[in-house]
Amino acid sequence: MHVHVLTIFPELFATPLAVGMAKRARDAGLLRVSLVDLRDYTSDRHRSTDDAPYGGGHGMVMKVEPIVVALEAIAAGVPHLHRILLSPRGPVLDQARATALARLRDVALICGRYEGVDERVHEFVDEELSIGDYVLSGGELAALVVVDTVVRLVPGVLGNVLSAATESFTEGLLEYPQYTRPEVFRGRAVPSVLLSGDHAAVERWRRAAARATTARRRPDLLEQAAGPRSRADSTPARSATASLPPAEE
Repeated sequence: MHVHVLTIFPELFATPLAVGMAKRARDAGLLRVSLVDLRDYTSDRHRSTDDAPYGGGHGMVMKVEPIVVALEAIAAGVPHLHRILLSPRGPVLDQARATALARLRDVALICGRYEGVDERVHEFVDEELSIGDYVLSGGELAALVVVDTVVRLVPGVLGNVLSAATESFTEGLLEYPQYTRPEVFRGRAVPSVLLSGDHAAVERWRRAAARATTARRRPDLLEQAAGPRSRADSTPARSATASLPPAEE
């Protein structure tokens, strides 16, 4: 996957892309990130990427020309470029959308700033995408969230191919509780079924526990759950509740 990030602050990406999953994917040749400085596509001597809004108002607005010219320059060498404007007006990124984006070869992420972008930019993108209902200083952090969420779904990035398939939101539920050594910590024991060696029983417990955790923490997700795990699970959620640790308030 090749991600082209259009930004006026390319320096914000150096450290996040040099560690963890992104670094692993880049080292393996599974992810390439090109940082496109929008100032390089301006036409004035001050390299201005923003200007005052027509009609008056507070703040500045990102200009249409640098963004569109940059997109066209990228697309000249990438015939199937998918162009995404990071914007609070777009649908919120979820696991299903991340999975779909992971199948693409070339993606452009446009990072807005200030009061937003010139409305005409919307005519030159394929979709808008938000990472949540709150305000950021700019789209750079949102772009990093999208990269991190999507790249781990690119085949070959995760060491265990089953990891992504069992994570929270993959099938509309939160992930089941996880435990590791020691078996008992300050009187809190690992559920005995996980120590039984009975893989079928463990799988049943995990399905029920996922539903119980979702019901307790994110009941809104239960209405959306439609994956194989939720359809196959006929065990009432309360059957796992006794084995779960108390809710943390």
